Amino acid sequence: MLWQPHTVAQALEKCVNFRGNELALIVQSKKMNWSEVQDRAILFAKSLLAFGVHAGDFVGILCANDDNWIDAFLGSALIGAVTVPLNTRFKSTELLYCLKDADVKFLFTMDQFLNIDFIELLQTVEPQLNHSLPGSALPMLKYVMVWGDNIPSGAMTAQEFLSKSKLTSEKAFENACLAVNPLDVLLIQFTSGTTAFPKGVMLTHENMLHNANAVADRIGLTSEDRYFNCRPFFHVAGSTLSLLATIETQSCLVTLPTFEAGAALRMIYDESCTFISGNDTIFQLLLNHVDFDASKLKLRGGWAAAGPQTMHRIVHEMGIKGICWSYGLSEASPNVVKSDFKDCVEDRIDGLAKPLPGLEVKIIDQYNGLLLNPFQHGEICVRGWSVMKGYYKKPELSAQAIDSEGWLHTGDLGFLTYEGHLRFVGRIKDIFRVGGENVAPAEVEESLLSLPVIATAQVVGVPDAKYGEVGAAYISLKEGTNFNEEAVVGELKKKIANFKVPKYFAVVSNFETIGMTASGKVQKNKLKEDALRRFSIH
Repeated sequence: MLWQPHTVAQALEKCVNFRGNELALIVQSKKMNWSEVQDRAILFAKSLLAFGVHAGDFVGILCANDDNWIDAFLGSALIGAVTVPLNTRFKSTELLYCLKDADVKFLFTMDQFLNIDFIELLQTVEPQLNHSLPGSALPMLKYVMVWGDNIPSGAMTAQEFLSKSKLTSEKAFENACLAVNPLDVLLIQFTSGTTAFPKGVMLTHENMLHNANAVADRIGLTSEDRYFNCRPFFHVAGSTLSLLATIETQSCLVTLPTFEAGAALRMIYDESCTFISGNDTIFQLLLNHVDFDASKLKLRGGWAAAGPQTMHRIVHEMGIKGICWSYGLSEASPNVVKSDFKDCVEDRIDGLAKPLPGLEVKIIDQYNGLLLNPFQHGEICVRGWSVMKGYYKKPELSAQAIDSEGWLHTGDLGFLTYEGHLRFVGRIKDIFRVGGENVAPAEVEESLLSLPVIATAQVVGVPDAKYGEVGAAYISLKEGTNFNEEAVVGELKKKIANFKVPKYFAVVSNFETIGMTASGKVQKNKLKEDALRRFSIH
């Protein structure tokens, strides 16, 4: 079926028309059908209109993965307001930056989550929240609504907010919905900040819904499936590839407030989930958890942004025969290439996939911009309907990212096969040079993961007086095993060139204390900082 551009309101209406009484959402505390999801979204939309929030205004959400987040997002989308998802791990400086940079007018927040006091955090960012808004730190922020018991003087309760919905007429609401265009901005996605300060990526209804639909088709998601979401909604993999994918297919979304492997496994078992998605770290945590029991799984498909070693374990240990390999980035809303669940399992494990329909991918020399031939490594560039509108209020950075011919320069390294399949190699910024030779951390990580004792692996480049740079490997071990550095180095030298073998090794229980984004990515910059201290490198 040919893609027909549409808005979130139109997609949600279709869910209600075809499957209104069918289960749409399962969270910890409740289950909802599609009619209930739409009714709650409409209530939020009408309340926002009553507070003077209109199309093009920016609405922040600082909240766990639950029905409240979905209410606020869908309610904003119905009337053309732009959602600004905020990372629940942000500190005050990051929160101030994003709220200010995105011109947030209305903020939805919880009072606390995961022992983080969001009210205290917001009071630090904008002291006027203790009195009345707006304030001098965030002059655009006029309203804050709080889920919870700690409501400062400058904020309102959920009940106070929703009570205003009756002030918006049905006609005014309908007109607001009809005025929204698929090319309007739906969401500002701040980049995860693993290597740099976040930038606000502008994604439209068309960007996100088209991407969700194309991905759902590639992985074989249907209305009969229950899709377990591991990713935070404030990450584009959570909002597009989980939430909107279930709306596009009218399937059921199952989610927890945050990802924890044990709780995730229990919910997957209890709710008989059939689909799942995540990155390598997420799947490694599931596979290595003490409660993992493949016999309890009913998972048949999904996608993973993971290397071949982890993909092999997903297929053969989790039994997810239809798992697809995935590559993308926020600026492409987010997916660029994805395997088809009908592709042979070896190709899917090996991390080879074609671009989504209508997207173009090319590989260029990152130094001179020349087009490269198949199997030559270079920068991945993508062009087409999935590419962002640009970075909000940053035209110079937008022009650097998207060239005059519409190509998005991803900053990622990869190559194309003769058949047009893409293989992702790693981030260009992560590549380090040992004695003049390029080393891709992902290749070394894959070699480490192939060893029977190693459960997870991350590699960074660190300074070295003799070679310029060398590798530092952080690993966690499988239960009941011990680390023998000499043996590991010996095995690695059988698999990769000597210069790629790390000089330093650190055994860790997890990466949380060093630095992870809430979307499950290890922060390489934090890892490198830790390595410099840990190994006394100057």
